[in-house]
Amino acid sequence: MSVDLPENEPAAQAGQTIQSNSSIEQARDYVWSRPHLLGLEDLSAEELLHILKTAESFQEVSTRSIKKVPALRGRVIVNLFFEDSTRTRMSFILAAQRLSADVLDFAASKSSVSKGESLRDTVRNIEAMGVDTFVIRHSAAGAPHYITRCTNCHVINAGDGQHEHPTQALIDIFTIRERKGRIKGLNVVIVGDIAHSRVARSNVWGLTKLGAKVTVVGPTTLVPKAFEKMGASVSHNLDAALKEADVVNMLRIQRERMTSQVFPSTEEYVRLFGLTRQRLRGTKPDLLILHPGPINRGVELASDVADGPNSSILRQVSNGLAIRMAVLFLVNQATGDTCADPQ
Repeated sequence: MSVDLPENEPAAQAGQTIQSNSSIEQARDYVWSRPHLLGLEDLSAEELLHILKTAESFQEVSTRSIKKVPALRGRVIVNLFFEDSTRTRMSFILAAQRLSADVLDFAASKSSVSKGESLRDTVRNIEAMGVDTFVIRHSAAGAPHYITRCTNCHVINAGDGQHEHPTQALIDIFTIRERKGRIKGLNVVIVGDIAHSRVARSNVWGLTKLGAKVTVVGPTTLVPKAFEKMGASVSHNLDAALKEADVVNMLRIQRERMTSQVFPSTEEYVRLFGLTRQRLRGTKPDLLILHPGPINRGVELASDVADGPNSSILRQVSNGLAIRMAVLFLVNQATGDTCADPQ
């Protein structure tokens, strides 16, 4: 299928990286072969960079008066969300619409799933309507991988259990690269409930493959040593980790875990691991602050830090559209085979 990527324009919003025509040509020349995006663990550094370059070429679409390109005209994208979501769901819907695709928005609570229908039957029935791509968010780790064995459609993981959240990590990496100009050699600190975080796992896989040094920080009960096997350093001292940090990514603490035995009191967590203006005094002046959202203000981040000059949290949301447009575009243009015939 022949498509047109958006053309480069001479102007961009403040802080936005303007890619050269050569970067767009590189995005066109590279042959992407993966029909799915299930995680970052299996991607090479070259594939990660290609996604970032493709996203750069889609950034300016959001600045147009008519915010659309015909890249996926005639394709049908299904948002198959079995978990509540606001940012991820809306971002994928808008990304698909800006690529001129048709979008079906699935709500598990109002579907036959509530009547006992299996995931396999749900997917097969929707596929029979003539769709092309499933974007799935599910509480069970491995659900997107399972769907690839049930359907011939493309599958994108929008978060599966405690496994991976690849597009959020790509957004984080894209934002770091945009603001810092590179990934290789940076010290990136990820703070929070690392043990249960799919965002942390995807970030560690992606950042280390691109040459960053990653340190995961949090209470001893929430930061397993197993992350060292993934290439990250483990620390339980935020102040020490922040001294050499170029980037800090503050993960959301899930309120349902605040009352569990593995979680310290909220007051203790804020004292030891909350990012406050006072704590920032011991960091580099250009420390980049990220958060995947939604923020528990006064827990992970003080409000004046979340809204301060070092924060790129809203920029992450803006960049989410370009990343998800790139991923939708790439898997739908993949030259490799999709799944084998479903059984």
